[in-house]
Amino acid sequence: VQVQEDSGDSEVENEAKDNFPLQKKPVWLDEEDEDEEMVDMMNNRFRKDMMKNASENKLSKDQLQKRLKEEFQHAMGGVPAWAETNKRKTSSDDQPMDLFDLDESEEDEDDLLQRTGNFISTSTSLPKGILKMKHCQHANAERPTTARISSVQFHPRAQVVMVAGLDNAVSLFQVDGKANPKIQSIYLEKFPIFKACFSANGEKVLATSTHSKVLYVYDMLAGKLIPVHQVRGLKEKIVRSFEVSPDGSFLLINGVAGYFHLLSMKTKELIGSMKINGRIAASTFSSDSKKVYASSGDGDVYVWDVNSRKCLNRFVDEGSLYGLSIATSRNGQYVACGSNCGVVNIYNQDSCLQEANPKPIKAIMNLVTGVTSLTFNPTTEILAVASEKMKEAVRLVHLPSCTVFSNFPVVKKKNISLVHTMDFSPRSGYFALGNEKGKALLYR
Repeated sequence: VQVQEDSGDSEVENEAKDNFPLQKKPVWLDEEDEDEEMVDMMNNRFRKDMMKNASENKLSKDQLQKRLKEEFQHAMGGVPAWAETNKRKTSSDDQPMDLFDLDESEEDEDDLLQRTGNFISTSTSLPKGILKMKHCQHANAERPTTARISSVQFHPRAQVVMVAGLDNAVSLFQVDGKANPKIQSIYLEKFPIFKACFSANGEKVLATSTHSKVLYVYDMLAGKLIPVHQVRGLKEKIVRSFEVSPDGSFLLINGVAGYFHLLSMKTKELIGSMKINGRIAASTFSSDSKKVYASSGDGDVYVWDVNSRKCLNRFVDEGSLYGLSIATSRNGQYVACGSNCGVVNIYNQDSCLQEANPKPIKAIMNLVTGVTSLTFNPTTEILAVASEKMKEAVRLVHLPSCTVFSNFPVVKKKNISLVHTMDFSPRSGYFALGNEKGKALLYR
């Protein structure tokens, strides 16, 4: 140990440095511990587990201490660093540590042990079983309506939620969980909204109606409402169901007779059309926007390549007579398929790409009517499943355990009613769902 001499130090300080203890002595010693008294191992259930054979029914205190050390080291996988009293940390070049540095490190250790607090960090993953959540003020409380909510979606970048419904309006609300003040409403005359959706960058809102082929695009930065009356080459009488690709490049429109159409998001021009057997029940993009998953009315699922517009795979959704909904997780791990019988099959995405008859990781059977809505949360820890055919028919599934959170919904309150749409906020702090009574319910 090197000691740096300083002419400014007093004699008392120098003497203290010279006599600095290199190893701490035990704080407390019991003289009775030194007595070689035999300890009975049989009459204590904890000691009994440490016996290696019947001859060890009695051990000396010294032998018991060694056995306890062995048990501890076996449990810890060796001697932990904090228990090695005869070792001192050295610098990377193996130079002896300066005495003052040693003094400071020991003071830090002593200071740490003087304070109380939580030294164990919490797990970063969401635990299964019970979900901590509370019911907040309705997202659209500042603009009440009795018309069915057809779309509720959180803005991808701002703390804003969009609510659209059959009352011909698209409304934006600031999310604070208390008042949720209204930002603005866009009214579209004679245009009951079937679906409304943010663009990937959050600068635009797209909306379709229940009975029109017009696609409205609202540019929020410019404050302009742009109607897209006709897309060249698109021979659909009604444009209703659509999807926006995660990268913001494409718009996918579900048509009739098994056709679905890929459009450029920027120009709204038709890139190409694809066709499956039977009718299109639902479609979604993969998380990397390179593939499209289409669920058919026959219970089959088709996987298409976006660039070549070729079918990569086709498989039967196990146990499904006809599909109703489909969703992919943000991390590219899962594909969830909802069927008419209330079953949600959760697949590994790789098996959906490679196998003709992939087996689901888990079949969620908590719903008994057709699964009309499926939504993964951004961190792929929750899958929300719902049916608009029965009241209170919504469940939150924990991933990767594929178990349902037991405390949602609260059945006694019966305030959810029929769920038509749902979404998670970008950081999963909020969960919103829209019902047929015109309420956009919000949970923290």
